[in-house]
Amino acid sequence: MPEILELADPSRPALDGGGDRPVRVHLFRGDGPTVVVSHGTGGAAIEMRWMTEALAEAGFTVASIDHHGNNYVDGYIPEAFVWWWDRARDFSFALDHLGASGPVGAAGFSIGGYTAATLLGARVDAGAFQGLIHFVSANPGAADHQTPEYPNLTGELLAKYSIDEALAWADAASGDYADPRVTAGFLVCPAQRPFMSEASLKAIGAPVEVRWAGADTVTPPDEVRGYAEAIPGAAGSSAGDDVKHSHFFGGKPAGEAVRARVAGEAVSFFRRVLH
Repeated sequence: MPEILELADPSRPALDGGGDRPVRVHLFRGDGPTVVVSHGTGGAAIEMRWMTEALAEAGFTVASIDHHGNNYVDGYIPEAFVWWWDRARDFSFALDHLGASGPVGAAGFSIGGYTAATLLGARVDAGAFQGLIHFVSANPGAADHQTPEYPNLTGELLAKYSIDEALAWADAASGDYADPRVTAGFLVCPAQRPFMSEASLKAIGAPVEVRWAGADTVTPPDEVRGYAEAIPGAAGSSAGDDVKHSHFFGGKPAGEAVRARVAGEAVSFFRRVLH
């Protein structure tokens, strides 16, 4: 079982106004290099045990995080569903606390896959992000369909922020959150590809592997392949033609075999590239 570290980042406020930003770390201590693992939107660190436990059993030090406001353990906060870039800062803070100097690997599923890419230098395109804000404000029902965990997300955000305030988030969204300690990434069904800066993806020089699911309607294969196609030298492959996004949810019997296989591929990848 992992050690649980209840940390707080004093450089960022809690999204619910309750002091410093909570950063709960699920830590497996090992003798090997460190790998950070990021859960999908609305999930939790425990949902990624299928990967973290495999990495820990292989000897890696593994840190996963319950991302504040975007995990079902503590409850949801609307900003945490749209301020995606804050996730990478969680890991940089945790690595500082752990005294990690690198090399560090980053892995993640869905929005967690985007988080791993961000730690390697991927950046959101400001114009694409603002286009998303305009679309969401004009089509709140369609936007909420994409976040079944938070069915009234758009309504709560529009009640709290003006469109101009939301458009201004593009500056933070397109910021550089690369962490030089992170030198490799394993991205499982990574989200947000349509909103990413092409130049930032093409500038990534670290080894990257990408996995997509053939029957995924949340992060469609064509979008996910876009990460592998844009990042120089990245390797990508399908986890299976019949594999769905939900097969990577921890504890789902239907996805047990594919999760075990992909976790094994992540172990092999990080053994090869983290020295």
